[in-house]
Amino acid sequence: MRHFLELCLKSVEASLINIDAEIIVIDNLSSDDSCDMVKTLFPKIKLIANKENYGFSKGNNIGVVQAKGDYVCILNPDTVVAENTFEKLLQFADKQTNLGILGCRLIDGQGRFLPESKRNVPRPMVAVKKMLGFPKSYYVSNLDEKGVGSSPVFVGAFMIMKREIYNQVGGFDEDYFMYGEDIDLSYKVEQAGYSNIYNGNATIIHYKGESTLKDQTYANRFYGAMQIFYTKHFKSNFIFDALVWFGIKLGPMLLKTSGEIQDNPKHFVYIGLDHKSSIEKLIKQELVCYSQIEAYKDDTEYILDNNHLSFRSIIEILSNTPKNCTATFKILPKNSNFIIGSNSSKSRGAVMQLNNN
Repeated sequence: MRHFLELCLKSVEASLINIDAEIIVIDNLSSDDSCDMVKTLFPKIKLIANKENYGFSKGNNIGVVQAKGDYVCILNPDTVVAENTFEKLLQFADKQTNLGILGCRLIDGQGRFLPESKRNVPRPMVAVKKMLGFPKSYYVSNLDEKGVGSSPVFVGAFMIMKREIYNQVGGFDEDYFMYGEDIDLSYKVEQAGYSNIYNGNATIIHYKGESTLKDQTYANRFYGAMQIFYTKHFKSNFIFDALVWFGIKLGPMLLKTSGEIQDNPKHFVYIGLDHKSSIEKLIKQELVCYSQIEAYKDDTEYILDNNHLSFRSIIEILSNTPKNCTATFKILPKNSNFIIGSNSSKSRGAVMQLNNN
């Protein structure tokens, strides 16, 4: 996660150049050198290193207590924002009259739209259908992914809202350790009389596999989170509990694995200017080098150099990938010595270290 965090923070800093803002990183007792990396590379960022893993909810609540801005953005460390993300969304937010939470369009590391960008409240039968592999009613499917409109629930990977509203509803419920807390917060905000709005004109990358592994553990955690949510907000009954139990048992077997791109490209293309030779040494193959992508080719890995391409350009490249194209993408972050990316939203991403020599 340390390398994804570095990429994320570089994108956030680039997006805040013209905004009076602060960045707060909460570390829940990470086992890598994330804290040392933040202290060394991002000395102006406020780092809060917890002495134990408090979970997603409490970790974010600790950060918001320290925040001073009118707005807060809850952001996962496995995300990449564009240089204009916050300007665009804050300008939009300021024009709304009763805004609760503002969300945006999320894509994975290969440019595929993530439907959890806009979700409905998972009422009991909606959640059961989702866990059984019928997720249509779980998502706001009548709103185009690049559209603007109402969306009751947003994913915790990216949320913007006024700090006073966050505090008004009590922030994230700390009964949730991981999963479900974003649903609960979204629901509380709407119940308080505010409107949650989705703006698909802004797109960010969420690698997702770094924080959400689709397996039995995920299913059990999702079930536990839903049980907390329904106990708080809905009446439970024996029939519903039985349906959810079957959903948890069958859900992992029904998880879709088709469409996942394998990490064995036949060709490599470098989009940049200066680092071709060092990347060739890493992958031990000759690179085709371009300054931009002119055509997307199957079975090809595109290495996108952030020293040459802006984060906005990188996000646009991923977003424009043809639907059935099997191209894959990795990013070389600016002033970094590694290449990073993910070919699947269901598994960990890949980090390849460049040789400093």
